[in-house]
Amino acid sequence: MENQLIVQTIAGVDEAGRGPLAGPVVAAAVILPDGHGIIGLDDSKKLSAKKRATLELEILEKTIFSIALCDQLEIDSINILQATMLAMTRAADGLVARPDHVLVDGNRLPEWDHEAIAIIGGDALHPCISAASIIAKEHRDRLMIEAAVQYPEYGWERNKGYGTAEHLAALRKYGPTPLHRKSFAPVAQIALI
Repeated sequence: MENQLIVQTIAGVDEAGRGPLAGPVVAAAVILPDGHGIIGLDDSKKLSAKKRATLELEILEKTIFSIALCDQLEIDSINILQATMLAMTRAADGLVARPDHVLVDGNRLPEWDHEAIAIIGGDALHPCISAASIIAKEHRDRLMIEAAVQYPEYGWERNKGYGTAEHLAALRKYGPTPLHRKSFAPVAQIALI
């Protein structure tokens, strides 16, 4: 009997947008095919916007991927941690090919039926997680830039919904929008005034 090579399919999963005061949390799952040739994959936070955008196009063209989110209503309903886990589950479950193993950036795993391990700093260590990090961040950033057209006072095209001085000043002046996470302290405090 000949030895047969067993190829394991590995997906990387990461999220973007746990900390902002507005908008969704977005997760992505990516399976990198052998010989994908994508050079420069790294933690999305370490890459320039230009490099991220270039890599995103290459990732979307050369990989199997899935993007999912939990919006601000779900975040307020179940909390940001559970919403993050749910978005990651949706992303992993959305892959057209079921992975044999899933590598998740962070120290926690969703309660799911995937064989998985959590890896702290995994987005800088494993290319499949790096790829997921990049497309999750790029997708979420685009959503916030689009939302900034409807709500220009908050500067979301610049701060992506994070609690910058500009965003907090607008929140105090104009109050929360339907896209704000009302369970987050700065938004909840403004809503009480």
